[in-house]
Amino acid sequence: MIPGMGMNPKQLKQMQRSMKQMGMDMKEVHGATEVIIKLKNKEIIIKNPKVNIMDFMGQKTYQITGKPKEKAIKSELVIPADDIELVVTQAGVTPEEAEKALKETKGDLAEAILRLS
Repeated sequence: MIPGMGMNPKQLKQMQRSMKQMGMDMKEVHGATEVIIKLKNKEIIIKNPKVNIMDFMGQKTYQITGKPKEKAIKSELVIPADDIELVVTQAGVTPEEAEKALKETKGDLAEAILRLS
């Protein structure tokens, strides 16, 4: 709900009064240049957004309008040194081989050891 969109000034004023009576307050945030929503495997980026904040009984709701672009996130698997050391001792391989096997198995210790044994 964007105040004023498609309304004549009289309707807008009535809507603002009604919102105020219900304890609702809506303000536009000026100067926002970008909004980023981060998800596990991607980001949604909205450049030059129009941002409104609606405050209703102490609960703030943000309304963002604009053209979104999605960007995939590539996450690098970090293998703990303890895991590499365990695979080295169990499989009798070099730390480099152990790390490579752990990355290939997405950190699964048992499978990495089985592959190298």
